[in-house]
Amino acid sequence: MFGRKKNDEEAPVAFKPMPVAEETPVVGKGRPTPKRREAEAANKRPLISGDPKADKAKARAAQAKQRALMDQAMQTGDDRYLPAQHKGPVRRFARDWIDSRWTLGEFFLPVALLVIVVMFGGSMVGLPPQIIVYAILGLYAIVLVALIEAITLSVVVHRRAVATFGKPSTRGIRLYTAMRSMQMRRMRLPKPQVKRGDRPS
Repeated sequence: MFGRKKNDEEAPVAFKPMPVAEETPVVGKGRPTPKRREAEAANKRPLISGDPKADKAKARAAQAKQRALMDQAMQTGDDRYLPAQHKGPVRRFARDWIDSRWTLGEFFLPVALLVIVVMFGGSMVGLPPQIIVYAILGLYAIVLVALIEAITLSVVVHRRAVATFGKPSTRGIRLYTAMRSMQMRRMRLPKPQVKRGDRPS
């Protein structure tokens, strides 16, 4: 009757394949950006290697190198490796100012040794007691004059340093100058870098 034909029932149904989406290539590094804390932790390296002997040997080598550089700087005046109490242009100015002059304080130690010899040797060789007394009084006189000279030099150097470098940078320069003026030239550290008569600018 009005039903579908047999040929229509048996006709296969054509299926169209669904389009497959092409894979989009990954642009960039292909991984999530690490957090800042994770990045810092990855960059941190331990200060010690885990081997105590190797760490101690490395520390000793570094200290020996630093001491060698400091000892060399005490001879050459290299400001980069000098100890803190000698470092800086103001201290260099004070050293050069003292080293370029003769000071009475640098003769204190030789005179003191001479007086000691006179005191202990005079009684053995039969020197008059007056000579020993005069030697001791002479030593006291040299000490007094050397102290006055050291104070005067410290004031003069401080004033010149303030005029050249400014007041904030001259802290402790008075005592530094006075102590150096009381030392023998050969025993001064850092070693003098100027000759006598060479006036620092």
